[in-house]
Order: sequence, then C-alpha cells, then structure tokens
Amino acid sequence: MDDSNNKPPTFWQMLHSVMAAAFGVQSGKNRARDFTHGKPGHFIVLGILFTVVFALTLYGIVQLVVHLAKV
Repeated sequence: MDDSNNKPPTFWQMLHSVMAAAFGVQSGKNRARDFTHGKPGHFIVLGILFTVVFALTLYGIVQLVVHLAKV
C-alpha cells in the first residue's frame, strides 16, 4: 500500500484539487484524499484566492480585448 495516502495533501495537490473542483473534473480518488486528510480551512482559503485570481484574470482579458478593439 502507498504510504503517501496517509499524509495530508501538499500545497500543489490542494491547488490542483481546487482548480479541478472549480471546473467540475475532480477525481473520486483525489476527493476522497482531500476529505480524509485535508483541512477544510485550507481548501476554503485556496478556493477564495483561486476565485479572486480567476475573476481578475478574466477582467484583465476583457480590458485588453476592449482596448485592442478601440485601436
């Protein structure tokens, strides 16, 4: 049996889980790992940060397109 299943998820694993969950493609294996070994607060903070960065990225892309359309 893999010993890494008993460890809490790393930052990158949590970030991957948050992004996958945001797009609805989270695997059952990772979801089970997150619910078993992850701390909810970490996922909440990462989810909020991801949402803010995602919204700001979309805003920036729209601003760039609008600016280029005026030229």
